[in-house]
Amino acid sequence: MFLKKYVGSRSFYAKMFSVMLPVLIQNVITNFVSLLDNVMVGQVGTEPMSGVAIVNQLLFVFNLCIFGGLAGAGIFTAQFYGKGDSKGVRDTFRLKQYIAAASVAVFALLFLCCGRQLISLFLHQGQEDLDLAATLRYGLDYLHVMLLQALPFALCQVYASTLRQTGETVLPMKAGIIAVFVNLLFNYILIFGKLGAPALGVVGAAIATVLARFAECGIVVIWTHRHKQTNPYIVGAYGRLRLPRELLKQVAVLSLPLLLNEVLWSGGMAALNQCYSVRGLEVVSAFNISTTVSNLFFCAFLAMGDTVAIIVGHLLGAGELERAIDEDTKLIAFSVVLSIAVGALMALLAPSVPAIYNTTDMVKDLAARLLTVSALMMPLNAFTNACYFTLRSGGKTLITFVFDCVFLWVLNIPVAFVLSRYTSIGVVQMFALVEGLNLIKAGIGLALVTSRKWVNNLVAY
Repeated sequence: MFLKKYVGSRSFYAKMFSVMLPVLIQNVITNFVSLLDNVMVGQVGTEPMSGVAIVNQLLFVFNLCIFGGLAGAGIFTAQFYGKGDSKGVRDTFRLKQYIAAASVAVFALLFLCCGRQLISLFLHQGQEDLDLAATLRYGLDYLHVMLLQALPFALCQVYASTLRQTGETVLPMKAGIIAVFVNLLFNYILIFGKLGAPALGVVGAAIATVLARFAECGIVVIWTHRHKQTNPYIVGAYGRLRLPRELLKQVAVLSLPLLLNEVLWSGGMAALNQCYSVRGLEVVSAFNISTTVSNLFFCAFLAMGDTVAIIVGHLLGAGELERAIDEDTKLIAFSVVLSIAVGALMALLAPSVPAIYNTTDMVKDLAARLLTVSALMMPLNAFTNACYFTLRSGGKTLITFVFDCVFLWVLNIPVAFVLSRYTSIGVVQMFALVEGLNLIKAGIGLALVTSRKWVNNLVAY
C-alpha cells in the first residue's frame, strides 16, 4: 500500500524525467556557470564581489517579478494545452508579453532612480574594515550595465515558459546552455582583459551577462517562429492586440496573488539578507558564496517544482482529477527523497567549496557553516516547494500567496529583524533559527495539499 501510494510505475518515472531532466540540466549548467562567474568576480576582490552580490539580490526581485507575473497566465497555458486549445494558448502567450513589458518598465525606473539608496541598505562595517564606498561604487557600475539585460530576459521568459508549458522543454534547455557558455567566455575575456580586451572587472561581468541574455532570447524566439507546426499558437500571435475579456478576468484573479507573492517573497529574501548584513560586509560576502553554491544543489528540487506544475497542470486540464492527485503525491515523495541525497552531498562538500574563492579566511569559514545549514534544511525546502507548485497548478493562488509570502513576512522576517538588532547571536545561528521556522510552513503545506481543494479544472468551458 505504501509503495503503491508513493512510488510510481516505470512509465510514470519516464514521463517525470522527460519533463524534469531538461529543466534540471539547464538549471545546473546555468548555476554552475554562475558559480564560476562569481569566483571570477571574487578574484578582483572582496568589495567587488560584495557589490555584485548586493545588486544581484536586487535583480533577483525583478527576475521573480517576471516569473510571478507570467505564472498566472502560465497556469492557463498548461491547462489549455492539456485541453488541446491552441487559441487559448495563443491568448495567454500574448498576455504574458504585456505583463513582461510592464514589469521591465517599472523596475528600470526604480533602479535608475533609487539604485544608490537600495545598495546602501546592505552596507555595514564589520570586523574586517572593508571599504564600503568602493563596494557601493562597484555595485552601481554593475547595476547600470545590467539594466540592459532586463528586456531580453523578460521576452525570453515569455517564450521559454510557454514552450515548457506546452511540452517543449529541450529547446529552452539548449538555449540556456549556449547562453551560459557565452556568459562564461565573455566573463573571462572582459573581467580579466584577455585576447586584447580591456580588463573591465565588474563592468565586464555585467556586459557578459547582457550578451548572454540576448543570445538566449534570440535562439528561443527564432526557433519558436520557425517551428509553427510544433507551436501552432505562435501563428497570428502578433496579429491582434485585444484579449478575451473572460480570460483577462480569470488570469487577473490568479495572477495578482502570484505576482504579489513573487515580488514580496523576493523582496522578503532581500529583507532577510539585509538583516543578516547588519553583522558586517563580510557576512554579505559569505552569504553570496553560500547562496551561489547552494543554488547549484537546489536545482534538483526546484526542477521538481516545475515538473509538478507541468504534469499536474496537464492532468487537471484534461479532466483527469484523480490521476492528478495520485501523480502529485508520487512527485512530492520523489522530490523529498532526491533532496535528502543531494543535501547529504552538499553537507559533505560544504567545508571545502569556499576555499576556491579569493577572499578572507573569516568569509570562507562563515560560508562553509552557512552551506551546512542550507544542506540540512534542503528536504524541508523541497517539500514546501512541491506543495507550493501543487496548489498553484490548481489555481489556488491566493492560498499560495498566504502560504509562501505572508508566512515569510509575518514570521521569518520579524524573527530575523529582532535577532539581528536586539541580540548578539552569531549570524550562522540566526540563519539556522530563521530557516527552522519553515517546519511550521511544511505542516501547513501538508494540510493544504491533503485537503484536495487545489484539484480544479480551470479550462472546462
